[in-house]
Amino acid sequence: MEAEEARRAGWNEEIIGYSDTDKPWDLIQKRMSARLNKIRLWAIEKDHLNITKFEQLRKLYQDASFLPAEPFLNELRLIKDSKEIELLEQACELVDFAVKVGVNEIAEGRTEVDLIATIEYEITKKGAGMAFSPLVLAGANTASPHGVPGDTKIRKGDFVLFDLGVSFNGYCSDITRTIAFGEVSDEQKKIYETVLKAQETAVQLTKPGVPAKELDIAARNIISEAGYGHYFTHRLGHGLGIGVHEYPSVHERNDMPLKTGMVFTIEPGIYIPGFTGVRIEDDVLVTENGVRVMTTYPKTLQIVE
Repeated sequence: MEAEEARRAGWNEEIIGYSDTDKPWDLIQKRMSARLNKIRLWAIEKDHLNITKFEQLRKLYQDASFLPAEPFLNELRLIKDSKEIELLEQACELVDFAVKVGVNEIAEGRTEVDLIATIEYEITKKGAGMAFSPLVLAGANTASPHGVPGDTKIRKGDFVLFDLGVSFNGYCSDITRTIAFGEVSDEQKKIYETVLKAQETAVQLTKPGVPAKELDIAARNIISEAGYGHYFTHRLGHGLGIGVHEYPSVHERNDMPLKTGMVFTIEPGIYIPGFTGVRIEDDVLVTENGVRVMTTYPKTLQIVE
């Protein structure tokens, strides 16, 4: 059913379509046997090939060895070319729009899922789709980095956190903004400004040759010095491309030097259980001269009345 879609996606080699009554591995074995006497080594994507399918493959090729393809593929996907960057920029424009839609929907009594429904509808009208299940969290729910949206109603004095991604022509964007609904407390403002300072500092450090870990360490130090180190519970960022989580992984132990053409997120956060949470996330491109921030929705604290 999907052979024609695979051709349109740009694959120029043979595509094997099969019906519900066919055994796809038998078809592959027949095609491969016509080309090679014996296959001794397979490279497989271990993160994607499920156990059932792997066992079927191994049964057909009992004398073969199997190696992970991910290191090679991740290296290929690490540096984006000009066409990929163009698609990522379009995905970022759409995710900026998605946040704007969500912020405009904030109102007393609206629920988290209410806002998500509107965001998804407007993005669908643009001819795109969500790159992952959208997060809209309100009040104390913002203290869960990967919380589950539900029927929580938005109230005055809440932070409302939007973590949204858009997929456009196969490439993904990812943004987080935290918005105040009505006047928030001094403690909430301090948390926000701390995260903003950490995020902007990491962005400014981004340039070719800088080890990825330096960005994470710089942001983490700012949050720790403000007294919230225990509440920053994840890495600083991750790569973007045809997947929403790619290389590089931007964490405090990654010595990999940044290179021109890398695209990744910078998203520090503070999450205090039972109280509040703040995360601010941008997608950035490493350029020859430094960094280009691809997501542009405003980061200064917005108070929606």
